[in-house]
Amino acid sequence: MTVDGLRVGAVIPARDEQDNIAVVVHDLRALRNPDGGPLLDDIVVCDNGSTDATGQRARAAGARVVCEPTPGYGIACLTAIAALQDVDLVLFVDGDQAFDVRQATRLLDPIGEGADLVIGSRVLGRMQAGALSLPQIVGNRVAGALISLLWRQRVTDLGPFRVIRRAALADLQMQDQTYGWTVEMQIKAIQRKMRVAEVPVDSRRRPHGKSKVGGTVKGVVGASIGILGMILKLVLRPVSARQPRSET
Repeated sequence: MTVDGLRVGAVIPARDEQDNIAVVVHDLRALRNPDGGPLLDDIVVCDNGSTDATGQRARAAGARVVCEPTPGYGIACLTAIAALQDVDLVLFVDGDQAFDVRQATRLLDPIGEGADLVIGSRVLGRMQAGALSLPQIVGNRVAGALISLLWRQRVTDLGPFRVIRRAALADLQMQDQTYGWTVEMQIKAIQRKMRVAEVPVDSRRRPHGKSKVGGTVKGVVGASIGILGMILKLVLRPVSARQPRSET
């Protein structure tokens, strides 16, 4: 247990990450509370149609593994969330070693101060050369600028390393099954007047394999369409502010 006794579960969407996933799971399992107990109460990896040994290696490293053959970042997250045990906070992180998962504690600190959603911002942290492709950097800036302009809340990054209260996640009624997932979460949280915070996290070049987004033309185009399309959708069809709910 951590953060005022709240239970924390981790969600890792992964496709063809056999050379990275075990390290990510191992490092997450190594995280400890001040009392020496495990920081995370559950770790679920969604094997999103991998053609390699991603699922087997994640399971051998100590994660629970669920399979979702339909490709898509959002649907992989939704599948993993549905499999999570009874936790109060959901930590999202990619399975490619692009983040130092030991910095998860940075994301949890604002939760203890009342935040509903905390984004790990690569822009505010240290970014290793090559950690993001030029299209990813430009796309982040454009999306952040649009959100800041349209909803008047500063957004520096759409980073996938993030934590959210599970009750808040349920309030958002997430729908996107592809690349619009991260921006859908952030915009809906703003629209519902949730408490959103950003903290600096460091990012690095993935040691093995190629990025599904920045590493291919298909990924860049798909991510751009998904992100900009979601922004347009939520501008035209805004969600109403949530009703006040009791805190966990």
